[in-house]
Amino acid sequence: MNKQRKQAMNSRRTLLTALGAAAMANAWPALAQPAGKVWRVGILPGGLYAPRKFQWDAFQQRMRELGYVEGKNVQYVIRAPEKEGAAYDALAADLVLLNVDVIVATAAIAIAAAQKATSRIPIVMCPSTDPVALGFVTSLRQPGGNITGINMQFEESMGKRLQLLREMMPKAERIAFIHSPGGKPQLDAAVLAARQLGVQLLDFYAGAAEALPAAFEGAVKRRAGAVLVANTPFSFGLRAQITALALKHRLPSMYGLPANADAGGLMSYGPNDTEYYRQAAVLADKIFKGAKPADLPVEQPLKWELVINMKTAKALGLTVPQVLLLQAERVIE
Repeated sequence: MNKQRKQAMNSRRTLLTALGAAAMANAWPALAQPAGKVWRVGILPGGLYAPRKFQWDAFQQRMRELGYVEGKNVQYVIRAPEKEGAAYDALAADLVLLNVDVIVATAAIAIAAAQKATSRIPIVMCPSTDPVALGFVTSLRQPGGNITGINMQFEESMGKRLQLLREMMPKAERIAFIHSPGGKPQLDAAVLAARQLGVQLLDFYAGAAEALPAAFEGAVKRRAGAVLVANTPFSFGLRAQITALALKHRLPSMYGLPANADAGGLMSYGPNDTEYYRQAAVLADKIFKGAKPADLPVEQPLKWELVINMKTAKALGLTVPQVLLLQAERVIE
């Protein structure tokens, strides 16, 4: 009897030991993860932060929807230039030194600086124009490095913008094209589109805020009937000044983002100002959950829209064609 009891106790000990070992084995992956992980998101805007704050607010809102609460499990580290066109190398290097978990960079100038600073930390482009040609990714489907993100097709939409502007101003034989640093590909696309539409494109380069008044004055002197503005970090950051100059010189204007129409521009055609920032948040979430940027295809903006500012149309004495109003996603009254 004692012998049987001893054998039963030994069997029980063996079973408990085995169960305990199995439990520890199953628990090990959780124990190996850092407790209370706080993800650090480096933000590198392609221009001043203040004019773009509403977009980064949209990014952070989407992050909250995905479960990332600032002060609890995520921290945002912002490194923005103090003036448009400033050097970005030091800003990107600082984010790397702080060992952030991902860098979200806007526009080629900031993305290039981040790429130069690190090949280890994931980088999300928000957005880039033609990232393959710029050497940020190997291909859109298979980025192949530490960079993925959103590809903005401003060049491909240039023909559509010019066509819409012509529908608004059918008698405009000359259209001024105002561009700034980073706008050369859009200029090339605009030249081709203007040739196909049979209009003369007048080229005006403004590389600094001080050059903008002269560009608009030159457009008036050369009898431009309307103005098309390239979408660059420079023009986006100075959108209030640009739209005010267009109105002052009574030039109907077309832009690439809705924020320009909200700032007083006559029309805009392009991706929704905040949706692609929300897309970038989803990509950051995927990276935090283990996905590699090399395997995450570069995405296109999901939503494009035509916006017409009726206040500006009235100020210019224009009647907006019904065909355009029917196409508009949003009309600003």
